[in-house]
Amino acid sequence: MDQAVQPIVTAQDIEAAERVVGVCYTPAERALVAAEIAEQIGLAAARRADTMRRNRDDEDMPPATVFDPRLPGFRMPESAPLHLPSTMLPLPDDDIDIAFAPITAQIGWIRAGSLTATRLTQIYLDRIAQQNPVLHCYARLNPTALDEAAALDARGVRGDWAGPLHGIPYACKDIIDTAGLATDWGAQPFEGRVPVADAIVVRRLRAAGAIILGKSTVGALAYGDIWHGGQTRNPWNPAEGSSGSSAGSASATAAGLCGFSLGTETYGSIVSPSTRCGTVGLRPSFGRVARSGVMSLCPSLDKIGPIGRSVDDCALVMAVINGADATDVSSIEAPFGGDLARDLTTLRVGYFPADVEGEGSLDQDRAILEHCRALGVHLVALTRPDLPYDSLTSILMAEAAALFEPLTLSDRDDLLTWQDADAWPNQFRMARFLSAVDHIQLDRLRRRVMIAMDTLFTEVDVMIGPALAGPMLGITNFTGHPCLCLPSGFIASPSRIADTLAGTRTATDAPTHHVPHASSLWGRLFDEAPMLALGRALESRLGLALRPPARTATSP
Repeated sequence: MDQAVQPIVTAQDIEAAERVVGVCYTPAERALVAAEIAEQIGLAAARRADTMRRNRDDEDMPPATVFDPRLPGFRMPESAPLHLPSTMLPLPDDDIDIAFAPITAQIGWIRAGSLTATRLTQIYLDRIAQQNPVLHCYARLNPTALDEAAALDARGVRGDWAGPLHGIPYACKDIIDTAGLATDWGAQPFEGRVPVADAIVVRRLRAAGAIILGKSTVGALAYGDIWHGGQTRNPWNPAEGSSGSSAGSASATAAGLCGFSLGTETYGSIVSPSTRCGTVGLRPSFGRVARSGVMSLCPSLDKIGPIGRSVDDCALVMAVINGADATDVSSIEAPFGGDLARDLTTLRVGYFPADVEGEGSLDQDRAILEHCRALGVHLVALTRPDLPYDSLTSILMAEAAALFEPLTLSDRDDLLTWQDADAWPNQFRMARFLSAVDHIQLDRLRRRVMIAMDTLFTEVDVMIGPALAGPMLGITNFTGHPCLCLPSGFIASPSRIADTLAGTRTATDAPTHHVPHASSLWGRLFDEAPMLALGRALESRLGLALRPPARTATSP
C-alpha cells in the first residue's frame, strides 16, 4: 500500500477499538500499536479489494483449512444395506389421504400401477395452488413437473424404473441449484439468479426418479423465515412464521404439498422448522452428503438433509443423496444403511438431566424418556463438561460474514428485507470486529467439544433430549454429529413472532394455538442407523396425528 494513502491511526483510535474487542492496553502499548498498525490495515485493504473485484465469482472456493469431524483413531462403521420393513397399504379413495401418505406407500402404489406419477404430481400442484397463497412456502414452481411425471409413467409402463424414488414429487430448498430454474437464495440482491447446472443432490434425486415440484422458500441467505416474497407460515398456525431457514421445506411437507423436501442446516435450519411444523428432519453427519451446487454459508458447518413425514421416508431419501464428491472438499465417503427394525433392548440411550429439567424444557421432553423405557432401551444419565458452548457461534458469524463480504462492503446488504439487530446485515457488520486471535482459540475450543462428545459416545449409542432447549443443537452442529428431529407431542403456544440464534420470542397476552413439539436424537458420527431405529420405534409408539388444517385464502 502506498505511503500516501496509508491511514493515520492515533493512540486514541486504539483505545476506542479496545472497548470493541474487549481488551485493555497501557498508553505506551497503544502508542506502539498506533505506530505500526497502518501496514496491517493496508494488507487487509489489499485483500478486500481483491475480493470486491471477484465479487462472488469464486463463491465455490473453499477455505484452505477444511473441517473434518473425525478425531484421530476414528473408525468408519462397516457398510450394511438399509433395511426398512415393507408394509403395503391400500390406495386411499381421497386425494388428501394420498397426499399425506408416506412416500414409502406412494412408491408401492406407483410400482403396483394403482397410482401414477402424473396423478400424484397433479394432486400436489392442486394443493399448492390452494394453500401457497397463505403459507408462502414455494417461491416458484417447476413448469416441467407434469412433463417429467408423464415421462416417468411411460418408463414405468415398460418396466423401466428410474430408481427407488420413481415418480415421487419433492420440494427443493431455494439455496440448492436447479438448472434453468431460478435459485435466488431468498434474497433481493440475488433475484433472477438462474443456475446452469443442478446441484449434486438434485442430480442424485433426479437419477432416482424424484420430481422437483418447485423451489421451497428459504429465509434470506439461509437465516430465518423472511424472504424477498414475504414470510413463510406455519401450517398449524399461519399467524406465525414456520421458522427457518428450511422454512418452506418444512411448511410444505407438513401441509401435504410434497412427498418430501430437501433442507440444509448450519445451526438449526432443519431442526427448528421441523420442530415448528411437525415434520421429521434428518441432519446427517457433517460431510456425508456432498454440497456442490448449494449456497455456501459456513463451510465448516453446512449440511444437507431430508425433511419428511416419517423416519422411513427420511432414511430412504438419505440413502439416495448419500455420498461424497470430489468437487466438495469437505465431503467424506461413508456408507449409509443398517437395520431400522433392530432389537432396541441392547441400545444404550443417553440423556442430560440438566436439559430435561432445565429452563425451556417441557413435560413432553420428560415423557419421551418414559417412552424410551417402555421400548426397553437402557437409559443412561450423562453429564457434559462445563464449557462455553455458546461462544462457538462466533465461528458461524465469521464464516458467514466472510462469504458474503462483498454484500457488506458494497452496501447491497441494505436490499435485504430483514434489517433488525439480529438479521444478517447487522450480524455481518458486527463480525468485522471479531478478533482473529479469539477465532483461533474458538477453533481450539471446538476440538475440546469434539473430544468431549466422542468420550460421551463411548458410554451410549444414541442421545436424546429436547430439540431446542439446552446446548445440544449447537454442540452437535459444531462437532458434526447427526441429528434426527422427531415430533413428540403437541403444546399450547402463543404465536412465535421472531426467531434468532439466541431463541424465539412469543407474542404477549395472545391466545394459544395447538402446535407440534419435538425431541431430538443424536447419533455417533456416520452411524445414523441406531438413531433412526429408535426414532422409528418412538414414532410408531407415539402415533401422533400430524395433519394440520388446510389453509386457504378463504380460511378463517
